[in-house]
Amino acid sequence: MIIALLSISILLVLLILGTPMVAALLFAVAFNFVMNGQWSMMVPQTMVSGVSQFTLIALPMFVLAGTIMNAGGVSGRLFDFARALVGWLRGGLAQVNILTSMFFGGMIGSSTADLAGSGSIVIPAMKREGYSSEVSAAISASSSGIGPLIPPSSPMILYSAVTGTSLGALFIAGLIPGLILGAIFMALVSYLAIRRKWQRHGSFSTAEIIRTGRRGILAFGLPAIIVGGLVFGVFTPSESGAFAVVYAIILSMFIFRSLSLKGLYRVFVVALTMTGELLVIVSLSFALGSSLSSAHVPQALAELIDLFTFGDNMFMRLALLMLLAIIAGMFLDPLIPVLVPVILPTLILYDVDLLHFGVLMVMAVVIGQLTPPLAIALIITSRIANTDQMRIFVANLPFFGAILLFTLMLLLFPQIATWLPSQMR
Repeated sequence: MIIALLSISILLVLLILGTPMVAALLFAVAFNFVMNGQWSMMVPQTMVSGVSQFTLIALPMFVLAGTIMNAGGVSGRLFDFARALVGWLRGGLAQVNILTSMFFGGMIGSSTADLAGSGSIVIPAMKREGYSSEVSAAISASSSGIGPLIPPSSPMILYSAVTGTSLGALFIAGLIPGLILGAIFMALVSYLAIRRKWQRHGSFSTAEIIRTGRRGILAFGLPAIIVGGLVFGVFTPSESGAFAVVYAIILSMFIFRSLSLKGLYRVFVVALTMTGELLVIVSLSFALGSSLSSAHVPQALAELIDLFTFGDNMFMRLALLMLLAIIAGMFLDPLIPVLVPVILPTLILYDVDLLHFGVLMVMAVVIGQLTPPLAIALIITSRIANTDQMRIFVANLPFFGAILLFTLMLLLFPQIATWLPSQMR
């Protein structure tokens, strides 16, 4: 147990010091296995076993499809369509920011990719219209959190691989929470727009909606393929990822003609790098999780949770597990492949609904990306907006509070996440 705690401590210290996740995990795993005197072949065997999950086939497919759509200029078309739909409202560009993230989330499935694509367009546009750099960056950072909820979702693919939960069910479970969170953000922007006297952006025009809708409508074919195929059982998540890649290539190269063969090569390099890094992290996380399980860390965690739980209270147990996930998310990115293998035995012991907890874990990922010291979403938006991260964090407090309240709603009412998958069955 002492060696296991030392391994976790080493991992956290290295991450706080700015060590790359792969190097920090590798050092923690090596320390654990060396100190325990375990057979050296156990490490590669556990790592290979971890990345041999069939579900992980979907990960490179969706990463590649999203990267192609991003490079193909789809974000600009979606921004124009969103601006025509809601730009005429008070605080219009802030509303456009959120709606663009909701559109983009159905194609990318990653908040960082959303920020790199739509954020680089929306933040400068908001600054030109008189919004402060901090507010522009804060709204972009928070709205990007909608992306991991709306299918396809990279965190859900990782969660499915670790827990064995149906990926199709996870994708569908995130749909309603993603739409609700987007609606909460838009309502909050409406309130802030009145309080802060944010201006409208243009006027309502049916002709402009039709024009921009025609330019962007084919982009919505990608989420239609993914969600529609899963709902009607046409293909599996991995097959839908392959269809999505083909559709993205045809759309970007032959219909929009915004992506050249050379550009496609660069996209493949970027997607390969992202996927390779993720899979190495997943494999090392499985090895670390296996060693921690051998040291009875999950049992100790369960005893600690029971110590702070009054009676057989599932809500309190889930709340404590979520608190642990949120704290870990402040230091770990990606969070799910590192934390979930450690707490999975505890979840099974408590008979936790893994589908419901999967959506909660995605919310923990979103919160972690907005919370220092890591706060990857704040880092990206600070670079785009050219402003300080802590000033963005302060400007983001109303939206951060809304995210915390929505997470509490998900804890109290699991049906928000589980109702639609149950109907699809």
